[in-house]
Amino acid sequence: MVLFVAGLLLGLYSQVRAQTLTSAQISVISERLAQGAVHSWEYGTRAEALLELNAPTYSVMSFNAVPPPHSIPSNITSALSEVFTIAHNIVVARSLSNITGPQPLIADTSAGDPASIGVAVLLANWTGQGAIDGLDYAGAARDQLDYLFQNVSKTNDGALSHRVDQLQLWSDSVYMVPPFLAYYGVLTQNQTILSEAYTQISLYRKYLQDAAAGNLWKHIQLGQTGNDDGHWSTGNAWAAAGMIRVLGTIQRSPYANAFKSQQNDLANWVDEIHGAMYPHINSNGLFYNYADNSTTFYDTSSTALLASTVYRLSLLSNIRTYIPLAEQIRKALLASAGTIVSVTTTSTKPAPSTTSTALVATGTTTSGLLHFTPEGWLTPVVNPYSYGAQGSQSPEGQAFILELQAAWRDWVADGAQGVSSARKARPRAIIGAIIVLPWLMITIS
Repeated sequence: MVLFVAGLLLGLYSQVRAQTLTSAQISVISERLAQGAVHSWEYGTRAEALLELNAPTYSVMSFNAVPPPHSIPSNITSALSEVFTIAHNIVVARSLSNITGPQPLIADTSAGDPASIGVAVLLANWTGQGAIDGLDYAGAARDQLDYLFQNVSKTNDGALSHRVDQLQLWSDSVYMVPPFLAYYGVLTQNQTILSEAYTQISLYRKYLQDAAAGNLWKHIQLGQTGNDDGHWSTGNAWAAAGMIRVLGTIQRSPYANAFKSQQNDLANWVDEIHGAMYPHINSNGLFYNYADNSTTFYDTSSTALLASTVYRLSLLSNIRTYIPLAEQIRKALLASAGTIVSVTTTSTKPAPSTTSTALVATGTTTSGLLHFTPEGWLTPVVNPYSYGAQGSQSPEGQAFILELQAAWRDWVADGAQGVSSARKARPRAIIGAIIVLPWLMITIS
């Protein structure tokens, strides 16, 4: 049976692989991410990307139960070490501040971004890292939770501010706060906190969704200064990805049956963002920095993150409307230098790409890839510290491409559902098989 599944997956691989990253290229991209991640949300996003890519058993994106095992299998101890290092360093620095009581995991002008590190801290506590290094991970996570509900300003109906200096909602916050709340709720068996994760998303959708723009989300609202009515592509992707993480957490938890309507809403809201965004994809496979504003520059960061949510939505909710388009976009993002990309949204079948004097990537570097610098940075990208400007190096963009790689890998392992109507195999139904291929390890559970 295992041989049958291996053959089936190899067949699927030959049909859907086209462009993909080698393990060496993934290592280079991961190194740039580690090098560049120095801000609160970058630590949190890096930790999430590492979990999804290297330790899926401990990610809410896997087919495994949440909470995960307390005891870490020896074969993924190394994979989790980078995540635990992030949590360790954050809690050590927090301890040195000598501040007690409700507080963010890291001092920040954003009220929401520090919570993005919370999942890594909770996981460190869950797996007993405190017994090894003597740190109070549970206390750090609890103080972060209390900070959100006791110190952070909120709207009259309860939407938590993303900023410290004023009551203001940013679409980014959906990726930062609700996934932490959901994970905290499941690990502490607190359905009230789990429900609050859903409530925060619902409230943010109420305030930021722009029905007049086909349900694109506005970026920043309600503040006294610094609002942004534009439909920032990365903001829409942040929102969809945050919803996906909360959906995965609920679906894999003991409370899945009690939260069926919330799961249905979350899946539909992700699909709603897809339906709003993808009519604005360009023929080169990229979004503009502001999806519906052609005067802004092309951005690979938002393009990669939103595509990852298409694969995840297929896996979590069997919604595959945009799978053929996501496949075109993924191939465009990973195309060889010199490739002429032609993406079409009018057909369910990917349009062929043609090449002109295309450089061939060596497999050990990113120098031959269209959307990566020789050093391994994704390009072109929005400046992560100035959302209206183009940047040159984006740590979050590095995390997004790794999340895309992980989502695509898991989708392939599930049978590449949706790439064509004839492909119905679901190899994950075979329990316990592990198939190792040179480009991918697939754990079927």
